[in-house]
Amino acid sequence: MNKRETILLSLDDLLELDPGTLTGSEELKDIEAWDSLAVMGFIAMVDEEFDVMVPPAQLSKCKTVVDLIALVENHAEP
Repeated sequence: MNKRETILLSLDDLLELDPGTLTGSEELKDIEAWDSLAVMGFIAMVDEEFDVMVPPAQLSKCKTVVDLIALVENHAEP
């Protein structure tokens, strides 16, 4: 499983969605469970699972699930 798939499955779990629900193209504003608690959970999840500290200012600019994935991938250590 690649990092993108892992992030998608972790997001599904965080948002209490069935595994495989998110594909990446979803708009965050259209995901009912994406709220301030989910944002905090996302920050904690990527820190724990990927050892990535997501800058809150950049996170707030994310509009889609793909944006979240790119944010994690761009801040991950090679």
